[in-house]
Amino acid sequence: MNSRSFVAIGDLNKQELLDLLERTRYFEEHPNSRLLDSRVVATLFFEPSTRTRLSFETAVNRLGGRVIGFSDASTSSTSKGETLKDTIKMVSNYADIIVMRHFLEGAAQYATEVTEVPIVNAGDGANQHPSQTLLDLYSILKTQGRLDGLTITMVGDLKYGRTVHSLIMAMRHFKPVFNFVSCPELRMPEEYIKLCRREGIEFHEYTEFSQEVIDASDIIYMTRVQRERFSDIMEYERVKNLYTLHNSMLATSKPTVRILHPLPRVNEINIDVDENPKAYYFEQARNGVFARQAILTRALGINPLSK
Repeated sequence: MNSRSFVAIGDLNKQELLDLLERTRYFEEHPNSRLLDSRVVATLFFEPSTRTRLSFETAVNRLGGRVIGFSDASTSSTSKGETLKDTIKMVSNYADIIVMRHFLEGAAQYATEVTEVPIVNAGDGANQHPSQTLLDLYSILKTQGRLDGLTITMVGDLKYGRTVHSLIMAMRHFKPVFNFVSCPELRMPEEYIKLCRREGIEFHEYTEFSQEVIDASDIIYMTRVQRERFSDIMEYERVKNLYTLHNSMLATSKPTVRILHPLPRVNEINIDVDENPKAYYFEQARNGVFARQAILTRALGINPLSK
């Protein structure tokens, strides 16, 4: 296992997170360089992706590296029955680093155990999405000017939403107040409730997305109800449209509040929010390139701040 693999945000301490955020800031100011010249990055996406895959590939291209891999597992040898172990070991022969998204929880961690090439987790099932978390942290820091002491409201699919799970793990260092807004079927998993209690983090659970909760928030983190996580389509149909943010709901919110969303959205943010200056989800996606440049260089032992 390569010690610089980036698999779970909980593997990083507070200083390591802050160092990555400083790298991210650097890359926003200096997005183009040859830091990855002659390096090959393999992107293995066993699950569909648009923003994550394209932002990783853009990050590599802007740093002068080369990309190999696949965006559809049906075009790879896994469709012939090749095991994940064999795929990882085979690709390790061709690449300096592997970025992978997989539908099974723990797949990225498993990959680190069968190769010495650094692994970057681009999402494993409903478990973790650490690169999304870094860009989320950077977006919060940019818009709020701080990470400490913020009230963060998470809305929608808190059960399967790996982005909110990872964000809780990262924000535990910064004394947040969390509002969890969901229906009982999509409640935040007990392990994250226990984490908040263990870390002394204040949190509140709601089934109603009330004006009081909106007005108290510094960050409103909307999530999509993920159809692909449901085995029962009737259950999905019952809960998919329970929470929708409309522009009128932001009228009395804090002037500094920002709306985040990992995207893609479906119905959970009405398009009338898009022109509100409190909407930040498209800029948030742009920050993903810089955050992933930071992750890739760290995993490969390259420090742009020392150059």
